[in-house]
Amino acid sequence: MKVVIIGGGAGGIPTASNIRKYDDEAEITVITRDNQIAYSPCAIPYVLSHKIHSFDDIVMRTPEDYETKNIKVLTEAEATDIDSDKKIVTYTHEGKEKTIEYDKLVLATGGSPFVPPMKGVDLDGVFKIRTLDDGRAVKEWAENCKSAIVTGAGLIGIEIAFAFKELGLDVTLTEMLPQIVPRSLDPDMANIISKYLEEEGIKISLGQPITELKGEDGKVKSAVFGDGTEVECDMVIMATGVRAELGLAKSIGCECGRWAIRVNDRMATSVPDVFAVGDCVESYDAILRSPTISQLGTTAIRQAKTCAQTICGKRSRFNPVLNSMVSKVGHLEFGAVGLTTTFAQQNRIKTVSEKVEALTRARYYPNAKPMNVKVICDADGTIIGCQIIAEERVAERIDTMTLAITEELTCFDLSNMEFAYAPPVSMVTDPLVLAVEKVSKKFN
Repeated sequence: MKVVIIGGGAGGIPTASNIRKYDDEAEITVITRDNQIAYSPCAIPYVLSHKIHSFDDIVMRTPEDYETKNIKVLTEAEATDIDSDKKIVTYTHEGKEKTIEYDKLVLATGGSPFVPPMKGVDLDGVFKIRTLDDGRAVKEWAENCKSAIVTGAGLIGIEIAFAFKELGLDVTLTEMLPQIVPRSLDPDMANIISKYLEEEGIKISLGQPITELKGEDGKVKSAVFGDGTEVECDMVIMATGVRAELGLAKSIGCECGRWAIRVNDRMATSVPDVFAVGDCVESYDAILRSPTISQLGTTAIRQAKTCAQTICGKRSRFNPVLNSMVSKVGHLEFGAVGLTTTFAQQNRIKTVSEKVEALTRARYYPNAKPMNVKVICDADGTIIGCQIIAEERVAERIDTMTLAITEELTCFDLSNMEFAYAPPVSMVTDPLVLAVEKVSKKFN
């Protein structure tokens, strides 16, 4: 069996590795435009802030490592055409056009950073961050800067802004919507993070898009906002989201949805023997029971496993997503899973929610930290969302709530469940239990 995988990111490379687990004889070829593989883009902000020593430290494997597994990885190569009838991929590599046959094809083309159409985006000092080369270019430019603007206050935007702050830059974080992290947090929880960032010295501008970037001698010098305000800067980071790369998929007739390629729960596209994984595909929302986008590394890796098992004739199914996330900026961790009240209400779901402020440890144990927990239920009391902010132990509680939502537990179910306890790691009544107990009272 000949398998060709187009894309070497969090979807493509794990697909290749998993196929090799199930099939010792498959001929596997990965074609990627990148010059490095098997690295974590999520780690780039932490290299910029020197929490991680160098970009080399976040590269986990090389093409040579995969050669030992009999997986051929072609870096700095680009697939330019697919003949799905003859099952041939045309690509360029080392300045030459070449072709390769396949029995199974996997599209792991990922996504490209979205850059809003505005004057000045082509100035020197304006960057997007997607690859290691992007990260290296930003790091080099930042060494000679005093001020930076990061536009887009999602996870990457916030993490980059904080990294710049730690480098000593004067940082402005902007978001065209009226809150930060709008996809994952409700305004009341987002405000906790905004306050923390401002206390750390990061300026935040909400509800005003940047309309123009101005330059001098070809270099960016300022940003103009919708209200006419102009802010000086030495560099600008466009953290304004990612759009799925669909060119190749559409060229062979793959059915696409609102955002990306449509696949079934075995990661197969509408074209025979063509599969897709990662940022270029749509997922299925576990709560809304409708298509959604889940451009997370964790999602891509799970899809890769399902795709590999399907190709190798194993029974497998990719489950609907809840888009659980966690991040850390400075001393603050924050995470979320499921729907926000805002998004639920936009989808005509009546919500009942409550928020509690508890502690990460027993109140008498040294260094106990505040923990804010918000739990969101539907009208029947079924848990459909959770958001947590604290200085420690957020991720494991988000994982707990991911399981609770997956199993369609109610707030009443969770309030009676058993939780482990020791003074150094939790209160005797876990903050999650306090939150669901509080929301349960609204149903009595």
